[in-house]
Amino acid sequence: MSSHAALLHCWRRLRGSDRFAECQRVLLALAGVIAYCLWCNHAAAMIPAMLGVIACALAETEDHWRSRLGTLLITLACFAGVALAVERLLPYPWVFAPALALMTFALVMLGSISARYATVAGGTLILAVYTMIGTDQPVAPADLLIEPAQMLAGAAWYGVLSLLWSALSPQLAVRHALARVFDALGDYLETKAALFTPVHGIDRDALSLTLAMQNEQVVEALNDTRIVLIDRIGMRRPRGATASRLQLYFKAQDIHERVSSSHFPYAALAEAFYHSDVLFRCEHILRLEARQCRRQAEALRLRTLLADTAEIRAAQTDLRQAIQSLRVATTSPSGQLLRSLDALLRNISAIQALLENDHAPMALDGDDVALQNPGPQTLGEAWERITIQLTPRSSRFRHAVRLALALMVGYGVLRIAHPNHGYWILLTTLLVCQPSYGATLTRMLQRVAGTLIGVVIGWASLRLLPATSWQLLLIVLTGVLFFAARLRRYTLATVSITVFVVACFSQGGSGYDVMWPRLLDTLIGSAIAALAIYLVLPDWQGRQLDHVLSNTLRNDARYVQQVIAQYVHGKRDDLPYRIARREAHNADASLSGLLANMLREPGRQRRGNEDLLRFLTIAHTMLGHISALGAHRQVIGDAQARDTVTLAGNLVVTRLEQLSDALLTRPLASSLPEADTDQSLMPHVDGVLDDTARLVLGQLALILAQRDRLASVVRDMRSA
Repeated sequence: MSSHAALLHCWRRLRGSDRFAECQRVLLALAGVIAYCLWCNHAAAMIPAMLGVIACALAETEDHWRSRLGTLLITLACFAGVALAVERLLPYPWVFAPALALMTFALVMLGSISARYATVAGGTLILAVYTMIGTDQPVAPADLLIEPAQMLAGAAWYGVLSLLWSALSPQLAVRHALARVFDALGDYLETKAALFTPVHGIDRDALSLTLAMQNEQVVEALNDTRIVLIDRIGMRRPRGATASRLQLYFKAQDIHERVSSSHFPYAALAEAFYHSDVLFRCEHILRLEARQCRRQAEALRLRTLLADTAEIRAAQTDLRQAIQSLRVATTSPSGQLLRSLDALLRNISAIQALLENDHAPMALDGDDVALQNPGPQTLGEAWERITIQLTPRSSRFRHAVRLALALMVGYGVLRIAHPNHGYWILLTTLLVCQPSYGATLTRMLQRVAGTLIGVVIGWASLRLLPATSWQLLLIVLTGVLFFAARLRRYTLATVSITVFVVACFSQGGSGYDVMWPRLLDTLIGSAIAALAIYLVLPDWQGRQLDHVLSNTLRNDARYVQQVIAQYVHGKRDDLPYRIARREAHNADASLSGLLANMLREPGRQRRGNEDLLRFLTIAHTMLGHISALGAHRQVIGDAQARDTVTLAGNLVVTRLEQLSDALLTRPLASSLPEADTDQSLMPHVDGVLDDTARLVLGQLALILAQRDRLASVVRDMRSA
């Protein structure tokens, strides 16, 4: 590749990054503020206006321009009220301290309404601290309204740029959201392929656990995409590019259901086909499809066409022939194994058909393509969401109380020990104190390391670049780098924003003076956040473990119920089915997240980590068997077979609900049936002639077996 082609490729990849648009807006906004202040000789307004730009960018959401306009107005109103309140009350510490705590609590609880309001609330709190930091400038304005007005001007300037960007590129956020979905699907497929390797000594339980963790990433990406699409569609009928993206979203959902399907225990498959190449062929195709998912993601980002998939089609033909040779072999596998291989082949072929878009486009009409809107529809519903969270059992309420007290304590510390430049204590506490212990600990380490490195780089920058023009360029570049790295590389983001702060204060002659106070304040603020998460209403994950486990099983039961109904009435991807499927995967992802957080908590707060790992692995395997039922939905032709499947499905639903209810009782309900009792009630597959019904009954038996394993794990957890 020539240097010109390499540069062009790098530029296209940079332009296709999901951070590129935001970085461009921040670049234009900061450069615009600096140019205006220099042109009009308003150097004193530069720092407040740039802080307003950053606060507004942090409060930005990926909305359509109509929704973004409303969000911007709400953001500016919150900014104005908080900035004015801070300026008015700051001279009166005994009034300001409780007001700060009350304001923090109210803004955190505002996030109960929706993720959009949570983002706005977070940006508003940051701007409140920025307003305090503005008082650290050597020359304070005579009028208290000047500095809030300058911050609001910077925020409004960035808001205007954001609106224009959204209006000119309405599909940009949708494309990037879908690209993240297909990247996550590619990672999931890659791990799933490893489960098919017929080699002795592979730790399939560890692979299954990794698969469950990766499923959380897929579910999160799908949920983010759904919200972005809902915002674009609203109450209108989807059309044009939005309709095309909606179809792609539904295809991604279908692929996810098929990819997460499990037709037979992987260890048993590896043992049965150890001397055959059929599983190697399955693994090879899944890896090719993982690569195709990543190509789909790249095509969405770069707006290019997908490459031909002839290699995958040839591999599918080879797999079909390999299965046929097994069928006619003298030592043919059992009927259940062959049915599982046939179902696996159909599933793999269906995934490829979806990736190739070679099936008829769906009609975007009616309830089949409706999306459940997670946002409140009325003011009454918004208020109800807040009031529901006003209880110590709510994680949000506990975080609101914890953060409010932490900021009030931080304010007291700065007033007593560090009145000059001490407001960095509050900013550090605000950014480090997260809802969970593990996230707070991680953020604290990243914040301290990034600040230390940033102070060193900031000192070197002032020594090497004493000229104002170079420092202004450094301000813009570090501000852009902060937004480029803040979501994935927080340590680098902290380094960037620290250099940004040092360069900003250097414009007022106090660049060196702010370095060591910022480092000291970071340590103090981090310590306050760590003590708060440990002492103030600690939200240990073990306390909500039983509820999360119960919710996982109950949502699995609803998913099974919806799937079985479609074997009776016919396949239809309507809203109730998609909600049941999504909630089952959301519950599985919540369990995965709870486990990840619990593993980072102090040892004495953990509850049966090994048992919980087993539960997550088994629960995800069971969800895979349910997904396999969903992947092969069709009407069962024989009436007697339909009745048999319905009875078996009802048995599985009942058993899952029983275990779900038992998890919420102490001690564990003694009436739970043992595995032998459950399995004896299942119809025998060999007595059913309909092939589809035989497949369904086989999967239901596997689901029931996993349910019995879960019951055993729960008993072990309770007896420990």
